[in-house]
Amino acid sequence: MRAARLIKMVLLLQARPSMTAAELARELEVSERTVARDVLSLSEAGVPVYADRGRAGGYRLIGGYRTRLTGLGRSEAEALFLSGVPSALREMGLADAASAARLKVSAALLPELRDAATGAAQRFHLDAPGWYQEPETPALLPKIADAVWDDRRITARYLRKDTEVERELEPYGLVLKAGVWYLAARTQGDYRVYRVDRFTEVAPTGSGAASGTDDANDADDADRTDKTDNTGGRFARDASFDLPDFWAQRAAQFARSILREEVVLRLSPRGVRQLPYVTERAAAREAIERAQTADGPDEHGRLTVTLAVESAEVAYAQLLALGPEGDILAPPELRERFASAARRMAALYPEGDTAGAGPDADGPGEGTPGEAGPGHGGP
Repeated sequence: MRAARLIKMVLLLQARPSMTAAELARELEVSERTVARDVLSLSEAGVPVYADRGRAGGYRLIGGYRTRLTGLGRSEAEALFLSGVPSALREMGLADAASAARLKVSAALLPELRDAATGAAQRFHLDAPGWYQEPETPALLPKIADAVWDDRRITARYLRKDTEVERELEPYGLVLKAGVWYLAARTQGDYRVYRVDRFTEVAPTGSGAASGTDDANDADDADRTDKTDNTGGRFARDASFDLPDFWAQRAAQFARSILREEVVLRLSPRGVRQLPYVTERAAAREAIERAQTADGPDEHGRLTVTLAVESAEVAYAQLLALGPEGDILAPPELRERFASAARRMAALYPEGDTAGAGPDADGPGEGTPGEAGPGHGGP
């Protein structure tokens, strides 16, 4: 641990002209007294670290000293390709490896190029989770990620609706979609998708019962590829498997599979523009394009579309957002539900009433838009 910290200190000083004790302590997550001891150890080992005294002082390398300790380990090289997704790195337990990799790359660059990493990070950032939701890291994600990196079979227990099932999986890849983690895995010759937060227990195949704890999580990541396989064996990865292509196909299949019902509605020009923002966007655009190609708008500019929806309940929650810009034509029971909602809304806002004195007309059993919504939560 201390050796790794000393190497990191040398790389930090090589990448920057000078650093104060406070700056080094913050980067290395130690006290300034520990920084002073580490500097002394480096000097005794022949590394020319020089201390500038005074208020503007700090530590620097002298004599154009450059370390050759910049070779990337496997875990660092893998993490470097994910460095644009810092939240994903933290959740998979790879933040330290990515930090070390960036330092090594920075130390190997010419002095005039060393600000490239900082410049890019200050100009581009990926925030993966969706709005208005607090992402939660699945407890077993680091363990599953470790199996993915190692091509190691796992035995897992998984919540499927109201039952818990056990599966032996070959974990091929992880996908972060709108703040939710998914595992692409092969089981019994088929590739399937699993939500990581539905795993309750995971263990390397052959090691006994699946476990919800991860005793090896704090092990040195650099030693991961050197482990002797005593826990059930690695699997032979199919070289033709392409994770982005597989996910794109499955995501499209899933989006189509949940749209099992249809709603016919007449839209004003404004409603046509709003529809993709209140319901499933691809389905809305497909419905609009199909209607425009077939019959086009009527003499009032209104467009009648047939929209694929998950259910009448979901359609009610979503399409209420259109207000008077959308007129439900079918199915009849959904139209009546919208008519009832319109009557209750009119009762709340009687003509000429600007003081909020309308009656309290909740209506039995109708629900509100916030009470209904897609219940699928992803594939």
